Order: sequence, then C-alpha cells, then structure tokens
Amino acid sequence: MKRFALCLFFLAFILFTAACEDDNKAAQVNESAKPTEQAAPMKSAVLTVSALSESPVLAAAVKSGSLPSLDKRIPAQEDVMVEAVVEEIGKYGGEWRMPWKGPNDRWTIGKPTEEALFRFKADGSGVEPNVAKSYEVNADSTEFTIHLRKGMKWSDGVPFTADDVIFYWEHMLTKETFGKKIYDAYYSVDPVTGAKALAEVTKVDDYTFKVKHKYPSVLFLERVAIDNKWFFAPAHFQKTILPEFVGEEKALEIAKQWGFKDVKTFLVETGYYYWIYPQIPTLRAWHAKNDPNSDVFVMERNPYYWKVDGQGKQLPYIDRINLKKIQDPNQSLLDTLAGNYDLNQFSFSDFTVLKENEKRGDYRVLQWTNTAWSSTGVELNQTTEDPRYRTLFQDIRFREALSVAVNRTEISEIITNGLGKPQQASVPKGLVGYQEGWDKQWANYDVARANKLLDEIGLTKRDKNNFRTFSDGSDLALTFHNDSTTVAPFMELIKKYYEAVGIKTDLKIVDQGTLQDLKYANKVQAFPVSVNLVNVAYRPDELVPLRVLTPWLGHYGLYTQSQGKEGVKPEGDVAKILENWDKVKAAKNQEEIVKWSNEIIKLHQKNQWVIGYTGPTPSLTVVKNNLKNVPKEIVDIDEFRNLGHAHPAQFFFK
Repeated sequence: MKRFALCLFFLAFILFTAACEDDNKAAQVNESAKPTEQAAPMKSAVLTVSALSESPVLAAAVKSGSLPSLDKRIPAQEDVMVEAVVEEIGKYGGEWRMPWKGPNDRWTIGKPTEEALFRFKADGSGVEPNVAKSYEVNADSTEFTIHLRKGMKWSDGVPFTADDVIFYWEHMLTKETFGKKIYDAYYSVDPVTGAKALAEVTKVDDYTFKVKHKYPSVLFLERVAIDNKWFFAPAHFQKTILPEFVGEEKALEIAKQWGFKDVKTFLVETGYYYWIYPQIPTLRAWHAKNDPNSDVFVMERNPYYWKVDGQGKQLPYIDRINLKKIQDPNQSLLDTLAGNYDLNQFSFSDFTVLKENEKRGDYRVLQWTNTAWSSTGVELNQTTEDPRYRTLFQDIRFREALSVAVNRTEISEIITNGLGKPQQASVPKGLVGYQEGWDKQWANYDVARANKLLDEIGLTKRDKNNFRTFSDGSDLALTFHNDSTTVAPFMELIKKYYEAVGIKTDLKIVDQGTLQDLKYANKVQAFPVSVNLVNVAYRPDELVPLRVLTPWLGHYGLYTQSQGKEGVKPEGDVAKILENWDKVKAAKNQEEIVKWSNEIIKLHQKNQWVIGYTGPTPSLTVVKNNLKNVPKEIVDIDEFRNLGHAHPAQFFFK
C-alpha cells in the first residue's frame, strides 16, 4: 500500500507541476516531450544500430519469398519507433494464453493490443506520440500539426498515410458510420459565450495532417488519446464495405456474408471493434487469425509491425495470443490457480486465494495502482423515471442515510480482505482534486443518525414486514442492477444494512447488453459501482453528464449528448458541473484547467452522488514466472488502457 500511495503522489506531483509551465511559446514536441508544455525542440528516439533482426518464423517466410524483407516492411530508420523494454531485451517465440468470454468480451484483448495515435507515458504525466511520430502546437493551442511515420504499413502491407486519417475523419467519424457521435475532443469552446466549434482536419502531405480549432484546446492530445484512440482507419478496406462507396444494397449483401443481419451492426463491428476480425488490416502487434467465435481465438504476430527494441529486434517478441473461451467466470480463477494461463487479471476479492497458490501455480501476483474513489460503493440514478424515487434520490439526506447506515469496517474485512480502508468515496490523496477530510464525510457507522434522516424525509410509515413506504403507503424498494455476479457478496451486506433501517433492497443481474439498454431507457434505478479516473480533465464523463455512462447522472447525460433533444435537463449543481466543464474546455493554460477541474470535484464532494464504503484497492495481475518484461507497478486505469499501458509487445518468455 505504501507503493500505491507513492505512485499516486508522484503522478500528482507531475500533473501539478505541469500547471506551472509557460504557455506563451510555440512548441515543437516529439516522442520525448510533454504535449501541453511549451518546450524547446527535443531529439526523437531513433534507432542507433544498423542491423535489424526479426522472428525466425518471419525470417523463414522472407527466405521462402512469401514475405518482403524486414527493411521493406517497417518505417525508415529515422521513423521506426524504438520501444523501451522493462527489464531486458527479449527472446522470440511462445504463445500467450489468456481467457475471454467470446466476441462480446472484445476489450479483454482490445486494450492490450491497442495502438493509439498518442498514448499516455509510463508515469501517467501526459501523452507521447505512438502511431504519430511527432507534432507541433502553436502558441494558443488552436493548431496541431501531426507527423506520421514514413514507410509505415498496415498488416496487409499497404502503406499507412495521412489519407487514412482524412478518410476516417471525412467518411467515418463525422458521418457516424460506426455508431459513435463525434467525440468531445474535437470541439473547442468559446471562453466568452460557451459556444462549441468543430475542428477542421486537413492533409498537409502524405505523412502530415493538421487539426485546427477555432478556440484554444490545451488538452486536445490527451482527450484524443482517451476519446478517439485510433484517429485513422484502413481506407483501402473500408471503401470495400461502406454504403457510401458500394451502395446500400451491396453493403447489406456483404454484411450478411459476414454473418450480420443489418448494415448498421456490421459497420459498428467493422469500424469500431475491428481488431477481432481477421479480414480487417491493423497496425497492432498482433492481428486476428481466425473466427472470434472459435473455442480458441488466435491473434498472430503482425509481420509489418513498426516497433523495434533498442537492439533493432522487431517486436513483438511473442508469436501469438491464444484466447480460450470460457462460460463460467469461476473457471478463469480455477485455471489460473492451476497455472493454465500466462497472464490474467482479477479484482481484490480473489487476493487471498491467489497469494496462497502462487508457488503451486508458478505465478506471481502483481498489485498495480488503482485510482478509484472507492473499491465498494453505490450510485443512485438522479433522473430515475419514477418521480417519487427521483425526489428521494435527489434529497441529500437520503444519500447520507444510506452512507451512515453501513458498517464500513465489516465491508472492508469481508469484501476487500482489509485492503480497502473504511472510508467515503473521494479523490485519493495525491491526485488532482484531492480534498482534505473528504474520505471521512458521512463515514461513521451511525444507525440512529440514518433512521433520524429517513424520518425527517417523511419515510415514517412501515409495511407489515417493517419496511419503510412512501408517505402514501405505496411500496419503497431499492433495485440495483449489475452485469456481474461478483458484486453479490457486497450487495448481500448492503441489503442487510439498508433493510436494518427499513429500506427494502434487491439486486438484479443482467447481461452486459441488457444493462446498456436499461441505462439508455432510464430503467436503472441504482448501481453498485464507484468512480475510477485519474483526472477529470482527461476523462470527464464519469463526473460530468456528457453522455449516458455513469449511473448517478442518468439521463442528464442523454440531454447533453442529444443537445437537448432527449433526456432530463440538468439543474442546480449538476448544471454548474457542465458550466465548469465548459471552462475547462475553454482554458488557455494548465492553471485554469486545474482550477475549474477542482470546482467540478468540489461539487461532487458537496453532493456525494457517489457513495463509497471502502478505499481503493490494488488491481491484481497474475503473471506466470517465465513471462518477463511485465512491469511490477503501473497505473492500471482505462484512460491509460489498463494492461495496454504495460506495452505487451515487449513481453517475452524466458
């Protein structure tokens, strides 16, 4: 836990230090420079060895004439990306075994293999070029010139150029062909009126494009790294399936050949979840080899991958990834204990059994930093469709009652094995937005206080089972929804405590797709979850109602997402959050970003829309002892792409 605190402190130090940088000079930024600081030009990391080498499997293919030589498959020497290794230069070979639940579990392999235009640095202090080679930013952060890598190719050998970026922008993103609205990152905000303006994206030459904003967009690169990781698509492939190019009738015919009933679903799968389909070219280290519905889904080394290690050895080291389909979540744990997977990830609830079996399973348990506000918690939908519940949930006294009615010490010991400190959901110490004393707010176990608050609200009537009812005598029951059975032990305890003060409580488990449908239909009343983000300026949509995502904000998010056409109009402090977010977006420097981000956090502290019972716990990554170059410590969070933040292309078997 000390390592956890130190990691968070170091991260915060860097983030706050960035706020003091001079924002008045134009910046020339490359692979080693911070994107938002105004720094002098710095030399890019370039390959310093003349000899390149590759996997024996690929060398044999070159020798047979079935594959071009390595120098013709990767970028020019000055543009090839040199990836730092965690421990040592690796060896080629091996198969990385992991479990997954099938195609709907696509992010299990999506994040580890993802290659974004920009990615977060290892210490989380900002972004660095990845697919991009370098970039320049003008003085007021309205114009970003982005350079690509000359000679870089898709996995089928077709050149990757600025045309793939422009095609994605003009024919996919702005036309919303893959089911996503234009990402918030591409809008800048007028600092005076709050009006939003969409960016302009233009080609400069084959390996350069420009993004121009009407107003300053200081965090544009960080937001792209989160909102729109891949700011590109294989134009040569997409032209063969998009209705704009082949016509609606032909597109439907192709969709059915792929096994889809309609064009809309087909385009979402091939435009957004493309990495699980072997027909689609990729820039990733491994590309899909077979049908994702297979019992074992295989991803094989990309022979055109554009990264090497410091000795000029083309990455990745590992030949392929084998994903075994499992139906029962318990099978994942049992197989891991038996040593049948090379890498797998778990929640804190499995900590004890995993540690007890380390030697027998021939693995090590890594504890990676988690930036969650709490490890156990609940959220109440502030826009839930029933007006009686909506009024109740919006009453701060009800939220306080649910907070103090629970014995956090028992939750900590039983659910987190003591790893999660008994406390309120709050920004962890060391991160932007930390407020002294917040973790103690409404954190004392006080049944008398809970009952007093519930009585003050007017919930004084009881039914024959002694559960509280609404004032008119109608039933009152909290119904929680979730898509995982792993929350059941926690919810059993919550049910016990809530019902002890007269609040009847139920839990419904549904599949992930159904849960999403229920969210959009405003049918999710309550949810056992907590906020997990490193910086609201980087990832606002858990705290700011920009879309239908986090349960507490409900259809406030739909209102913003639909530009007022649907949903519930934000009022009061929720409206103030959006006002502060517009100020973050319109900020001219890091100091203003931190200032208005803190105002958003303070509104959350005031209202405690997210109720937490235990502090953050480490995320657990189980690694076979012969799998090397897996970092002992990283910040494991979605913004940084979780396991992908460990840069798996440099993993190897020893």
